[in-house]
This record gives sequence, structure tokens and C-alpha cells, in this order.
Amino acid sequence: MSPLASARTTGLDVLRWAVSEILVSGTMLATAATSPGGAQGGTTAYPPDSDDEGLRLAALVDLAREGDAEAFGHLYDHYSPAVYRFVFYRVSSQAVAEDLTSDTFFRALRSMTQFQWQGKDFGAWLMTIARNLVVDHYKAGRTRLETSVDDFSGHDTTTEGPEDEVIAGLTNEILVEALQQLPEDQQTCLVMRFLNENSIAETAKVLGRTEGAIKQLQLRAVRNLAKLMPEGVR
Repeated sequence: MSPLASARTTGLDVLRWAVSEILVSGTMLATAATSPGGAQGGTTAYPPDSDDEGLRLAALVDLAREGDAEAFGHLYDHYSPAVYRFVFYRVSSQAVAEDLTSDTFFRALRSMTQFQWQGKDFGAWLMTIARNLVVDHYKAGRTRLETSVDDFSGHDTTTEGPEDEVIAGLTNEILVEALQQLPEDQQTCLVMRFLNENSIAETAKVLGRTEGAIKQLQLRAVRNLAKLMPEGVR
């Protein structure tokens, strides 16, 4: 399964469930961080990198800082799917997302010698670059392309519980269009937490906030997202 397909069959479903909880009961469990399966949102949907993998990536970063093109290529292979997903759900255009992902790594390559490990994570650093590029993209007044329904379809929307009917009305197109109406920091938070499956700690690094502040931002963002749902869904 492709990285984008994986994101749409997990992250979007969880986000739709979270919004449905708000619409049905006006509340949400575990500070907007609990999935239908009961997994706590403080962890990613996939196991974190092992110690060996973390050491391998750190070694690759150090080599890339010294000008090793092959090492940077390995970093690109590892991080580009996550960067692409992050950008795609902000711009809703495959072509623009590909361009901004390429720009992210081009800027990273030019700035590798400036990267410092002090309190930073390389993946979070890349996401910060990508976030700035997305902000610049909209500041430049470029036309926001219409969301393609095909990009967000093709997964099972069935669930159990009183929110079943609400979820059925929450199409991915409606959800993503509403997501893009949120303030920039709330967009970034939801995309990273639900769609890109970043941890609270990783999201905090990109947004420059504490983990506690991210939990509150996430809850506020999901509540605001629910308010943006069409009348027929609410």
C-alpha cells in the first residue's frame, strides 16, 4: 500500500470518527486523542523507529552534513513519504505537493551544514521546512485547487455505535475542505497528528509548543472542524 493510501485508510478515518464524536455528543474522549480502537493519541499508529534504526538515521544525517550525497539520498527515501503526505493534505493537489516536497528537500540539502542536533529531530526539521513552504505557497496567492474526490475515496466507512450515521455523511471531501478552512496552526496540528500519524512530541517540535499545548490545540482544532461541517451533517 502506498504512503498516501495508508494515510487515507487510517488517519482520515480516525479524524472522521473524532469529529463524529463531537457532533453526536458534544464531547470527545481522551482530549481528542483516542481512536475508535482505543489507542491513545500520544503514540503513533506504527511502532517508532528502533534504537538501531535511530542510530542509522543519525549516522546518515552526520554523513549528509559532511556532503555525502548518497547518505542524503537515503534520508530522502526514508522521510519523503511523510513530508509528501503532510504537504498533500494542506494543498489538495498532487502536482503542488510533489513540487513542495522537492523544494523541502532542496532547501534541506542546501542547509545541511547548518543543522544542529541540539534539541532537534531531523524529521521535525524537515516538517518545519515543509510547513513554511506551504505557508509561503498560500501567501503568494496561488490558486487553491479543488480537492479530488478520488484522492480521498476507496476505504470502508462502516463503524459501530450512534455516530454511524454521522460518519456516513462525513465524506472525506467534506472533511478535507473543512480542514483547509481552519487556522494554519490548527491545520498543521491535525494533519500531523491524524493524517501523518506524528506523535504529540513531534508535532510540538514543529509548532514550537509544549506537548500540553499541542493536546489543547488538537482538541480545539477538532471542535472547530466539527463546527465547519455542513448543516446536513451536523
